[in-house]
Amino acid sequence: MTNPCIICVAITGSVPTKADNPAVPITITEQIESTHEAFEAGAAIAHCHVRDDEGKPTSDPDRFAQLKEGIEKHCPGMIVQLSTGGRSGTGRERGGMLPLRPDMASLTVGSNNFPTRVYENGPDLVDWLASEMIAHDIKPEIEAFDLSHIVHAARMAADGRLKGPLYVQFVMGVKNAMPADERIFDFYIETLNRLAPDALWCAAGIGAAQLTVSEWAISKGGHTRTGLEDNVRLDRQTLAPSNAALVKRTAELCERYERPVATWEQARDILGLDVAT
Repeated sequence: MTNPCIICVAITGSVPTKADNPAVPITITEQIESTHEAFEAGAAIAHCHVRDDEGKPTSDPDRFAQLKEGIEKHCPGMIVQLSTGGRSGTGRERGGMLPLRPDMASLTVGSNNFPTRVYENGPDLVDWLASEMIAHDIKPEIEAFDLSHIVHAARMAADGRLKGPLYVQFVMGVKNAMPADERIFDFYIETLNRLAPDALWCAAGIGAAQLTVSEWAISKGGHTRTGLEDNVRLDRQTLAPSNAALVKRTAELCERYERPVATWEQARDILGLDVAT
């Protein structure tokens, strides 16, 4: 294969803490520094959450603005993707940062179970988030935790609620949601290709599934995500020393399967994003 592979780094998320791994960046300054290291290691997309002064997840637009500004300054050209996930807010406050006009934002188009709660994404909220992304010219990354999310995203693109071509992330390994199963993974690809032939896809493995799912994605021609949000360990015993270390490990997989790591310029071209100014 010669098609470049886009590496997304999920720098902090909303769950890992310093107790899980001292390398997890919590403050805005820590997140910017960690993102810069990952960018230099080959990451073209930064998937971003923010924390409050106590390290708890928040949807505070001011903090997102500070993080976005810092990444754009220190990682010129890197694609900034802000999370509208449900751990850091409820209802429309989850999209309160969208007027900042990031390059991308995550969007989950349906509900599913998480380890201890329901990840609730009701139809009205999904439609509102999608409309805000269209209004602010933001490319959504569809986070598919379930097969129905792929089907619904294709339906939303067909009727104009999502601007195509779709970019869909297969998320596997979350407890009580879809496990990391290669036959299901292959069916995801087949289903997306059938329902949205112009769509692109990537994949994220959660916890112990991170490396396995990345390898599936890279070897099958898709793009992938890594980072301390998804997995705070390199293996069952060794803590990952940084987001950059996880990006380097992913880049090594790309080399194994003869997939060049996409530069930020290539990633923007592949995803149809404007060149950063």
